Amino acid sequence: MSTSPLSAPVNETSTAANRPGWLREPLLHFLLLGALLFGVDHYLVTRNDDPRTIVVSASVDAEAKQLFKASRGREPDAKELAALRRVWLDNEVLYREGLALQVDKGDTAIRERVIFKALSVVDANTKLPPVTDEVLRKWFDGHRAKYDEPPRFDFQEAVLSGDASEAAVRAFVDNLNAGKPGEAEAGLRVFKGRPRSNIEQSYGQDFAKALEAAPPQTWIAMKGRDGWRAVRLDLLTPAKPGVFEVLRNVIQQDWTDATLAEQRSAAVRGLMGKYKVVIEGDAP
Repeated sequence: MSTSPLSAPVNETSTAANRPGWLREPLLHFLLLGALLFGVDHYLVTRNDDPRTIVVSASVDAEAKQLFKASRGREPDAKELAALRRVWLDNEVLYREGLALQVDKGDTAIRERVIFKALSVVDANTKLPPVTDEVLRKWFDGHRAKYDEPPRFDFQEAVLSGDASEAAVRAFVDNLNAGKPGEAEAGLRVFKGRPRSNIEQSYGQDFAKALEAAPPQTWIAMKGRDGWRAVRLDLLTPAKPGVFEVLRNVIQQDWTDATLAEQRSAAVRGLMGKYKVVIEGDAP
């Protein structure tokens, strides 16, 4: 790599990409996510007098919003709030089923342990269907984004600390390409192996598209979400499709986890049919 006439770069290694969001995680996270978000025993006050009625009070949503915002820095949207409420309902159903099965005996009725024991009863009744290469290939084809290696970018970016207008950045780029020294106040960052999805998340889709089409080893002016910057593409590594034969064991484990999670989820939904769910206030 040629030496840039900018200040010393700061290396930034690539981050994990295509990592599934928490909404797409398998639902054995009843207990894990439930304990994280709704492990406080005072929610039992929502049980009401009727053991077959579950009341989702306004305090449930309020606590969900507060904990979500504390961990993610923003309020949950309607879909995320509905998913959080579903976690709470799943745990409440499992808790009540655990009490009905008397799995709380000798356990001092600790909520998470009762839920875990009830979930173990559910798990005992789950059974994997026969697995064949045809089944696994169908799963593989339906989840290619998880197994294909995305295109990766090595690039540099320089951000002017003074005038960062389009005109100033374009003039700065012209100087860099002409081999003239850059301004001392321009900070340089070097990125290695960044997947396209990561670039889209950080800079936007238009930026990622322009970077992919950029001529290598040439400084260009590009506009990101937070303004103009000088960017140089050093290397574009093409995408590599996943190979079923190489990944078969990983694919089978992923299929197994997802299939059991679906069965577990369906079983808990079936148990929920025994209860009347009442949502208070303005909960969507």
